[in-house]
Amino acid sequence: MTAAITRPGTLTLYGCPNTRSLRAAWALEEAGADYGYVKIDLMKGQGRSAEFLAINPGGKVPALFDDGQVITESGAILTHIGERHPASGLIPGLDSPKRRAACFEWLFFVIAELEQPLWTIAKHRFALPADLRVPQIEATAVKEFQRAVNVAQVRLGEREFALGDAFSAADILLAHTVAWAKSARVPFESAALEAHFARSWARTARERADARERAPT
Repeated sequence: MTAAITRPGTLTLYGCPNTRSLRAAWALEEAGADYGYVKIDLMKGQGRSAEFLAINPGGKVPALFDDGQVITESGAILTHIGERHPASGLIPGLDSPKRRAACFEWLFFVIAELEQPLWTIAKHRFALPADLRVPQIEATAVKEFQRAVNVAQVRLGEREFALGDAFSAADILLAHTVAWAKSARVPFESAALEAHFARSWARTARERADARERAPT
């Protein structure tokens, strides 16, 4: 693992299936990037290994190594990939200030509002030590999630994608968070988000990313 991270010029994603690292792999696939993938088996405690903590002190995935720099946090990684590969359209350029601002608004909204209730539910279902879990908090989190869903569907309207007719990093975050809710069986109602999810999840770049994460190591 240490050797992989110290090779100058090597683009390497550290990830694990069924985590936020799919977002980063998806963005890399959309960008057509040539990257290495190192699986960190969180279920076996590899996220807490000294080697990986030297990469990300938080012990979490994704982490992206790019030419001597380590970038963590999925929203930041998607932004970096989009800026590094402007032709991908994942992050609108400075010549499109309104679309760029709208993209960043979506990114921060999904991370701060739409995802957080799901993470609260996950923590109190299994991530926290048993003596710190509060099962009663789930009902509140579900209501918070639906409230964020309502905001998202108003912003999305009848557009094909978050920014209109062009796919962007915002769509990766939005679709992946909806997938998380579905996997966790968190109820929500939104025809707009369901349609957006179906369009986005069917993209071949997402399929390639999923295959990359699940490939034998």
